[in-house]
Amino acid sequence: MMRRTFKPLLLATVAGLGLLAGTVSAAAETLSDALVSAYKVSHLLEQNRATLRAADEDVAGAVAKLRPVVAWVTQFEKSRCNYVYCGTQWSKLSTTLLMEISWTLYDFGRSTLAVDIQKEVVLATRAALLATEQDVLLSAVKAYADAKATAEQVAITENSVRVISEQLKAAQDRFDVGEVTKTDVSQAEASLAGARAALAAAQGEYKAAREAYKAVIGHYPEHLARLPKAPNLPKSTEDATQTALRLHPAIKQAQHLVTAADLGVAQAKAEHMPTITGKALLTDPQLVDGDFRSGRSATMTLKFNQTIYSGGAIASGNRKAVANRDKARAELSQAGVEVAQGVANAFAGIDVYRAQIGAYDQQIQAADMAYQGVREEATLGARTTLDVLNAEQDLLDAKASRISAEASLQVAYYQLLSAMGLLTVENLKLGIPTYDPAAYYNAVQNAPLSDQGKSLDRVLRAIGKN
Repeated sequence: MMRRTFKPLLLATVAGLGLLAGTVSAAAETLSDALVSAYKVSHLLEQNRATLRAADEDVAGAVAKLRPVVAWVTQFEKSRCNYVYCGTQWSKLSTTLLMEISWTLYDFGRSTLAVDIQKEVVLATRAALLATEQDVLLSAVKAYADAKATAEQVAITENSVRVISEQLKAAQDRFDVGEVTKTDVSQAEASLAGARAALAAAQGEYKAAREAYKAVIGHYPEHLARLPKAPNLPKSTEDATQTALRLHPAIKQAQHLVTAADLGVAQAKAEHMPTITGKALLTDPQLVDGDFRSGRSATMTLKFNQTIYSGGAIASGNRKAVANRDKARAELSQAGVEVAQGVANAFAGIDVYRAQIGAYDQQIQAADMAYQGVREEATLGARTTLDVLNAEQDLLDAKASRISAEASLQVAYYQLLSAMGLLTVENLKLGIPTYDPAAYYNAVQNAPLSDQGKSLDRVLRAIGKN
């Protein structure tokens, strides 16, 4: 009779394992699916794409300053004189139409340098957009792994509640026939209450993971596929670091900002040089009241100007440009340090989680054997109900720890890719159209006069589809 009391426990355990296996269906959402969805719905990516387009327009604005500026002015003037001062009383209304064309003909490269600086800023902003893409995809990996792990934690905790409920029922049956004491029943009741509390905590963590999943990926998780195999990774930290220092968007961004800062120093030095400006003024005055008078005129002016004294402003600007250059160079060096550290940390994390999983596998095997043995010994009266409950809890803890380590290992794989600058839609080969950061730039880089051109219209429509 005592042996039969533990058959429901075995059946409950098998049913629980079947529940875990049954969570994967043919329509399960894979990690790749989640990454694609995160890329498509990310508002953060949209924000940074708009920032990049604004930087593209800064290039157009700098290019426009190389071109002439044409402006028109209509001027109204009313004149009046009374009898005392003029000998007669009269009132006249005159209008004057002026058209002015001004053009900076030569400023010793300041305007050209401004264009080059803005181009470097655009390239730096593109790198920042790529870094944001990596952050979005890594957040999706974390959300997927967390949702998968917490769902499995709920499943094994639910199974634990069922098993302990059966143990409590068995203890109660044995107490009724006088085989165990009330203490055994109370211990089972306490263990069941603890399992239910653990289940409530696991369900709460799963709900939080679902919300995080929706925030990143755009929908709630339904049926998540098993975590995929490890992606292709470098064999050594040195190889990964070399790749990271060459490809990481933080490095590329810092490099372009250094170039922009170097150009800024040259631009500041050019402020000491003169400026040559050409101006043409066309005038067409007319009288509306009184005698008709018309005298169209055209004036052309070539102007040379140079600041001789500015109270130290030009020298201060030059020193500031040098300071900004030094800052940008230091930021590039620091970016290299941080990228290398990120690679090393990711490699260390992978080694740690792999070792943990191996140890947890051994722990699960040993804990399962111990649990089976304690159950059999309990049927013979050699073990107490508390011994069975403790052995079952050890097995549950080992399984829960392995689930967490496996999720952390999956995240660590993609953290390494991110640290190397390879966590992008293109490098992951997700098979979806990606945002082209050069399309809008190519449409506006020459500062088109209207945003209704066919080329720009096409670009804007394409951006809307993205």
